[in-house]
Amino acid sequence: MKRYNVAIVGVSEIVGQEIIKVLEQRKFPVASIQLLSPEYSSGVKLPFKHHRIEVREAQPEAFRDVDIAFFSAGTDVSRRLSPLAVEAGAVVIDNSTAFRMNSGVPLVVPEVNPEDIEGHKGIIASPNCSTIQMVVALHPLHRINPIKRIVVSTYESVSSSGGAALKELTNQARLVLEGRRICPHVYSHQIAFNVLPEIGVFLDNGYTKEEQRMVEETRKILHTEDIAISATRVLVHVYFGHSESVNVEFSSPITAEEARRILAQVPGVRVLDDPTVSFYPQPWAASGSDHVFVGRIRKDISHPDGLVMWIVADNLRKGAALNAVQIAEEGIERGWISLKKSLASL
Repeated sequence: MKRYNVAIVGVSEIVGQEIIKVLEQRKFPVASIQLLSPEYSSGVKLPFKHHRIEVREAQPEAFRDVDIAFFSAGTDVSRRLSPLAVEAGAVVIDNSTAFRMNSGVPLVVPEVNPEDIEGHKGIIASPNCSTIQMVVALHPLHRINPIKRIVVSTYESVSSSGGAALKELTNQARLVLEGRRICPHVYSHQIAFNVLPEIGVFLDNGYTKEEQRMVEETRKILHTEDIAISATRVLVHVYFGHSESVNVEFSSPITAEEARRILAQVPGVRVLDDPTVSFYPQPWAASGSDHVFVGRIRKDISHPDGLVMWIVADNLRKGAALNAVQIAEEGIERGWISLKKSLASL
């Protein structure tokens, strides 16, 4: 079996650390691994396969012998270092917003559009976590009965904002329970025991930038500009796991029973749907899972061709780390990601 020299850029962030775990758990064929951070921290080591690997500063020369580089250090770092990694011969799989809407960069969810990997020019983008779980659930239905319109409201956990947000939620909850004053830092307002309908900066049309990105990413992944999409993204008092209420208009009528039957056969999707016993997806139960969970599938009583459903997934797992690793696995299996020629010939 071919084994690959891997680098992870952004291991000081929770997504980077999740990538380390996913690579190990899925037995990804790693020959060597470099753990890189934009800021050097002397003496910091992280575990990988029973070893402690020292975290090094992310510098251009670090990519000299790298085959696959996973980036999860943010947009600015990706824009600065990804082209240099590609120039050194690595294939970059990027979790940031830096390249998602570039026409020459594939935006990939392996369950939906794996064939797009073939056209990569060194960089492959992984979509936003909320987009990923929605398209994984909707694509099997879209193939059979084309979607005309999507209205989605998200209920997103604070972990999507990084480790500082997790600490802030914990600290704020403690202060609220103690009756003390709160001074927000990560978000514009208090998040503890609250919901904030503001993810990303507001645009002139009243939507946020992240809501607009979800629209654009969905169309790019599904290869259609015809789907009308409206998104409202909301931050909630939850540590891990994103939930979505999704209203879908199809080209022709489809029953909830048909949708359940189709989705029950899809790898990576789990249908949890029995309202008689309050059986439906919940973010706490999805935490740590590789699956996208779908429930509360029902006929849209406001439209003859519509369905409404509830979609939940672990935003750090499937919404980021796992999707990136699956891109690499799919690319390797299909021969679209390979060892550097200089190494492959040895």
